[in-house]
Amino acid sequence: MTTLQNPLQSFDPSGVGLDNGNLYGLPCDYDTAGIIVFGVPWEVTVSYHTGTAQGPKRVLEASPQLDLYDRDNPEGWRQGIYMPPLPQHLIDLSQQVREAAQRVIQATEEGLAMDRQPLLQEDLALVNHACEQMTGWLYGQATTALDQGKRVGVIGGDHSVPLGYLQALAERHTDFGVLHIDAHADLRRAYQGFGYSHASIMYNLLGLPQVSRLVQVGIRDLCHDEVALIEQSAGRIVTHYDSVVKENLYRGIPWMQQCEAIVAALPEKVYVSFDADGLDPKLCPSTGTPVPGGLELEEVFCLLRQVVRSGRQIIGFDLCEVGDGEWDGNVGARVVYKLCCLMGL
Repeated sequence: MTTLQNPLQSFDPSGVGLDNGNLYGLPCDYDTAGIIVFGVPWEVTVSYHTGTAQGPKRVLEASPQLDLYDRDNPEGWRQGIYMPPLPQHLIDLSQQVREAAQRVIQATEEGLAMDRQPLLQEDLALVNHACEQMTGWLYGQATTALDQGKRVGVIGGDHSVPLGYLQALAERHTDFGVLHIDAHADLRRAYQGFGYSHASIMYNLLGLPQVSRLVQVGIRDLCHDEVALIEQSAGRIVTHYDSVVKENLYRGIPWMQQCEAIVAALPEKVYVSFDADGLDPKLCPSTGTPVPGGLELEEVFCLLRQVVRSGRQIIGFDLCEVGDGEWDGNVGARVVYKLCCLMGL
């Protein structure tokens, strides 16, 4: 890890949060931070509410309001956390191709056959190419940071965002699992024709042979094809449906006991992919595809603690689908800080 210099040595974690343009007001830059958190303001393929492209900005704006004492890792701030400037070229590209994506989305919702619509096929190709550009950009950024011995987190944007980072991790770890917190299974293949859809991120990451196990928690909105894929995965996908989790609680099975069972299915190294809609919608009401039900924030933190308590290592994370709202940003900032602190243990 990069050796931290004077900025953090003289920083008062109990002081007033600094509005200095960095996450949590920490006086870090790229060179002095041990953790780099990339904000990826991207939401090209979203099919319900927009606004998640503003998620990284909202988290950044809310973050100086947080107190930095973390019970799991009181000195977690000393790792140094830095968020590079949001990439303007991705903001522009996302906005440019969103109109084409919207035409494709509308056509599929009207039941039009894409193979009979040459203009829509051009729109689809444009969107898929732009998504490849975004994925390639994040792969390059994550590769550079990892090569320098830094740890990496990602804030989306929609849930299609982290694929490039996972590709970079897969070049460094021969075997790791993904702990996926979400309302949706995200196991659709090329949803609405988009190969990099927010609804396809877990399907796409399963194309990485290094991902030996996908453990999903909070799932409560999925299609028949996704259920079939889960059931045919020979145990590679383990899904804990929200309704089953709740029913277990009603039967008197404590959440801690359920956490132990969830974590037991994960390998030694764990990547956390956290979609904000995995939470109860009251916590992130502006998320792109809210679904009734879900987890409380402290239930998720309890699950993440169990990953570390069990001796497993969190090697990276993403937080996606944070909505364009002040409260959403506040909750998102707390999730990112907790993940940074736990990744440092």
